[in-house]
Amino acid sequence: MGDMGRLLMFAGGVLLILGALFSFGARLPWLGRLPGDIVIERENFRFYFPIATSIIVSIILTIVLSLFRR
Repeated sequence: MGDMGRLLMFAGGVLLILGALFSFGARLPWLGRLPGDIVIERENFRFYFPIATSIIVSIILTIVLSLFRR
């Protein structure tokens, strides 16, 4: 049962972080507009690929998850 409890706490933490990002994400003006994010705009077309934002989020998640493993 100990493993199930840890899994539930981890899932709850992930949901808490996702909820905070959805709630406060619009208040972070730099998120998604970093140098390195690709934006191509045409008349009736817009392509957006956030490479730099994805890398930074990946690094932060890697650090946070490595702290939970210890």
